[in-house]
Amino acid sequence: MADKIFRVNMTDLTTSIDDVPEAWAGHGGRGLTSTIVSEEVDPTCHPLGPRNKLVFAPGLLSGTVAANSGRLSAGAKSPLTNTIKETNAGGTAAQLMARCGCKALIIEGQPKDDKWYAISMTPDSITIAEETDLVGKGNYTVVKELKEKLEGKQAVITIGPAGEMKMTAANISVMDPDGNLRSNGRGGLGAVMGSKKIKFITVDPKDGKVEIAKPDEFKAANRAFGKALVDNQISQALATYGTNVLVNVINEAGALPTKNFTLGQFEAHDKISGETMHDLINERGGKPKHNCHAGCVIQCSQIFNDKDKNYKTAGFEYESIWAMGADCCVESLDDIAEADQIMDDLGLDTIETSVAIGVAMEAGVLEFGDGPGACKLLRDEVGKGTPLGRIIGNGAGSVGLAFGVTRVPVVKNQAIPAYDPRAVKGMAITYATTTMGADHTSGYAVATNILGVGGTVDPLSKEGQIELSRNLQIATAAIDSTGMCLFIAFAALDDPDCLPALIDLINARYGLSLTGDDVTNLGKSILKTERAFNQAAGFGPADDRLPEFFYDEPLPPHNTVVDFTPEEIDSFWNF
Repeated sequence: MADKIFRVNMTDLTTSIDDVPEAWAGHGGRGLTSTIVSEEVDPTCHPLGPRNKLVFAPGLLSGTVAANSGRLSAGAKSPLTNTIKETNAGGTAAQLMARCGCKALIIEGQPKDDKWYAISMTPDSITIAEETDLVGKGNYTVVKELKEKLEGKQAVITIGPAGEMKMTAANISVMDPDGNLRSNGRGGLGAVMGSKKIKFITVDPKDGKVEIAKPDEFKAANRAFGKALVDNQISQALATYGTNVLVNVINEAGALPTKNFTLGQFEAHDKISGETMHDLINERGGKPKHNCHAGCVIQCSQIFNDKDKNYKTAGFEYESIWAMGADCCVESLDDIAEADQIMDDLGLDTIETSVAIGVAMEAGVLEFGDGPGACKLLRDEVGKGTPLGRIIGNGAGSVGLAFGVTRVPVVKNQAIPAYDPRAVKGMAITYATTTMGADHTSGYAVATNILGVGGTVDPLSKEGQIELSRNLQIATAAIDSTGMCLFIAFAALDDPDCLPALIDLINARYGLSLTGDDVTNLGKSILKTERAFNQAAGFGPADDRLPEFFYDEPLPPHNTVVDFTPEEIDSFWNF
């Protein structure tokens, strides 16, 4: 089954299935979404207008049995940052889309009427149908009803009310194998899907399978690759405590942004830590280990139950717990889980929205530490689209503008995640230079700065950080093109067998003979493509900067500031 490009035009409600252009054949995931957006979207267009396009692309290894290969990329011009954007998520959609023979799904135009629609995909068809029943409903309801209707055999991609209201912190949700939610979280792509008037997409692969050019070589490479992942110490820690294992680690390093980025440590860190969460999950009959997509061998996700042992949320991640926890000074995991569930149901990025609430707390909208108040704000204001709710739902930058707050932790208007760049200086470079707005996953310098993976660099010194961030961003762009989870990077940095096995997997899948240099060059070309789009959209070196308070306000306990010069930051692009 040859791969195809599936295309939907929402202006005239037509669809097509076409051959893959030769120039796109070597791309998948982020590499393909960014290539298509850069070729087909006017960089100066309004992100919520008809000229923007929303692109979904499984990775180069999606749909195969390769370990940890179930990530789906979504790309567009971001309504939050006005830059190019790629965001990826687990769940079942990437694998089933690949089994449909879909190299990419491109959604363009906007309906001329005020109706909502649903899209359904099979290997031979892509159809548009008017949707009325699920419009206005939360993601949990959408996924539950569609799972029952489709007997759980199809993938579901959906937006919640935040996406329908075109809030720029809105995400796109993907159903996981157990009917829970995973998120294409950052950059407001849920608002782009909402602007196209698409409530949900279903994917039914029928009997479709991904063809492997060299099956025996593929099996051997997958064994070596899977072993490298399972044997890695960081993978084992993630499997035991989830990503939230980082709360105590980053707090100890003095890099846990607390009280809207005024402190580097949170007094109540242990109350919200991965270790405490692990014990609570076990006490309440939840699942401390859970996979967000089939074939994951790390299983860093989990099922978190409430005090009455009822399901509350899944994939309760470090970033979400830090943002509503330390950044907003909320000490109760139950309050944070309640907020997490509300944001998942509304379809909101938990980083952007929680950091926005932290800025609102600084503005006096509610008190720091008021977990129940934050949940009420999400439910009664954001969920109902009130004026205050829309200010919050449009992200941290929106809140800062509305209330005249100057300590607004954003780059290119996207909220900075859970590592303070004054205490993890490699992240200062990543946040400033990534093409996507502040994003920890673009070049995870924490690995080497704090965790000692791939060597060691002093996190409080700028020495070596630019080269580190550059190398990590190049490698990450390539990894994001494979459909692989970013957490393979820990093994790839430390185990000499891991990266060669990944390249062997790609070669066996397609009958190629790629080398490590080819993969590096792929990462470089993706970054250059994305940067060229941003430059055409009006972005320049002055946009690759952190907010000035990071340069001016020393961060306790180390009392350090960001001390990179503009020239040093700009040198990132010397490759």
